[in-house]
Amino acid sequence: MSSTPETFLVPKIKYSAILNVVSKGFHVDRRPIMEYRQINIVHNVAPNADASVLLKLGNTQILAGIKLEIGQPFPDNPDEGVLIVNAEYIPAASPVYEPGPPDENAIELARIIDRSLRESKAIALDKLVILPGKKVWSLWLDVYVLDYDGNLIDASMLASMAALATTYIPHYEVDQATGIIKVDRSKKLAPLTINRYVVAVTINKVGDYMVIDPTGEEEAIASGSITFSISEDNHVVGIQKRGMGVFSVDEIEKALEVALNKGKEIIELLKKLVEATK
Repeated sequence: MSSTPETFLVPKIKYSAILNVVSKGFHVDRRPIMEYRQINIVHNVAPNADASVLLKLGNTQILAGIKLEIGQPFPDNPDEGVLIVNAEYIPAASPVYEPGPPDENAIELARIIDRSLRESKAIALDKLVILPGKKVWSLWLDVYVLDYDGNLIDASMLASMAALATTYIPHYEVDQATGIIKVDRSKKLAPLTINRYVVAVTINKVGDYMVIDPTGEEEAIASGSITFSISEDNHVVGIQKRGMGVFSVDEIEKALEVALNKGKEIIELLKKLVEATK
């Protein structure tokens, strides 16, 4: 779908009120500015998918679905499976979203998730090979924004990682004489091999203050944001700057420190939430 600007329009008087709260070290919902909202995960919400997750981060809701299909490998990576990431903003998710093909915001969201997974080598794509150089599993990761109230990148990355971590490869058999592959989706062959978890931590600049996990209204008054993708081994595997605001070198260094600390914290929480479903 297509959207108009991703954020709410905030009246000037409300802008001042939000900035006043942030200046005191709090979000408008009274949590500290360096604290995430509650994260809730529900698995298997789409029965026709190989794995699916409904994630709630405050009032922001993301649906991530996984589908595995047999296909051909890319010519330059004949011994790896294929990963395809798509993102879509559902029109009902926000008054500013409009029907239509994916716009630059949805495309950017998909690319951030895709790049984070690839650069961290989060998924063992070599384990998705069926017939080397001929047949592999193509893994489709579809992300849907169902309800927008700020921080879509972090929420979408969390939902994606949770869905991947609970994906199983369907049972299949290869007829050696004909090369025909028979798939039985009623049986599970093995879990998708996850090399490491990866999450996104976005730091927003609201006035002169650094804020994580903003609400939609807080995000609307942010001059800019910087997203760090953090892997389980505490490496930075991606950086994305958004908005017209400027970050000084000191602010970037501070944002990186926050991202590394919060990344580790969120990964541990996500692993516990995933483990609780197994």
